Amino acid sequence: MKACYPGTFDPLTNGHMDIIERAAKIADELVVAIMVNPDKKVLFSVDERIEMIEEAVRHLPNVSVVASEGLTVDLCRRLHASVLIRGIRAVMDYEYELQQSTANMMLDDTIESIFLVATPELSFISSSVVKNLVVSGGDAEKFVPQAINRKLKEKIHGNHSGI
Repeated sequence: MKACYPGTFDPLTNGHMDIIERAAKIADELVVAIMVNPDKKVLFSVDERIEMIEEAVRHLPNVSVVASEGLTVDLCRRLHASVLIRGIRAVMDYEYELQQSTANMMLDDTIESIFLVATPELSFISSSVVKNLVVSGGDAEKFVPQAINRKLKEKIHGNHSGI
């Protein structure tokens, strides 16, 4: 089975990594899809995010990274992925993901959504929390992979107005 795990990943967090590692055990092939939304303000470019995620998943031979725009179900069709992986941190995530999954089923009922519940100790982590922590002078080493923490510090300390 081929699965797709879409998101913005700006930046990839340890919570995302937990979902990726668990999904990689379920799927024969997992594609991490950086979904580009031109209306969303991001800190890292698509190329930077691809590079950081590829480095973070290097130890997972069945995981690849792509970038895409548009509908996630269209990307799944192009990739021949039959499963969408989504992470759930809290009730608020579930409500949003339920709406998205229902819409996706209406668009293409051959693509199934699988929800993976966040590991409790990672359930509070979001990319926004991580960026705000670093902007405020904190260290995100407990929240993102080491290489991403280094790039996050470089990016933010070199560009305080970027967030």
